[in-house]
Amino acid sequence: MTDLSGRTVLITGASSGIGAHLARRAAAAGARVAVAARRADRLADLVAEIGPNAAAFAMDVEDEGSIIAGYDAIEARLGAPDAVIANAGISIQGLALDIAAEDFDKVMGVNTRGVFLTAREGARRMIKAGSEASARGRILLVASIGAHKALPGLTAYCTSKAATAMLGKSLAREWIRKGINVNVLCPGYIRTELNSDWFDSEGGQKLVAGFPRRRLMEEEDLTATALYLCSDAARAVTGSVFTVDDGQSI
Repeated sequence: MTDLSGRTVLITGASSGIGAHLARRAAAAGARVAVAARRADRLADLVAEIGPNAAAFAMDVEDEGSIIAGYDAIEARLGAPDAVIANAGISIQGLALDIAAEDFDKVMGVNTRGVFLTAREGARRMIKAGSEASARGRILLVASIGAHKALPGLTAYCTSKAATAMLGKSLAREWIRKGINVNVLCPGYIRTELNSDWFDSEGGQKLVAGFPRRRLMEEEDLTATALYLCSDAARAVTGSVFTVDDGQSI
């Protein structure tokens, strides 16, 4: 159900956190993995860890030219991607009355526009490579439980992720006869290097204590769902939004 042998998988935002984790797991499942991000030094370390089935590519999802150049480089080295995990994203905390307009635009630019541009270019490459006949195209957009649950102080983030969830449904409908399945993954709270200090604080511990299971998720909790949605086994799954959050949003 999670076998990715013979597939080329592109993962954006792979320099840390969920993206880096899924890159490791996709490679272990047999895929050739293209890891993409702005931080090239972090990508080099990840590729060295994974081994010969991984290659690093610079890609800034805010810049369509950078995305196109990244796909060109991936095709030249690994071939057209069979699956794309559009994981790159940011969060800028701020109450709606206080957040600067440019910060709101930044979040939307990376989390929604950047995901759209990444998915669209991936679809173009898949179609050119024959996805309509093979029906092997897979695109997974990484959103958040913020897509359907208001998170305090994260209005811009939640808005961008809700837009991403609908984007996934819309693209799935548009490309359904092109042999491309598009789905959305909404993870719950996971400890990463970016938020570990917060979860160690009094406020973070209070948040976790309010979860039904009073714990954070682990990156590994996303592995089976993400790899399944990139695999041949998911041939009949498209336009769906999957929440994997250990019950945090109920």
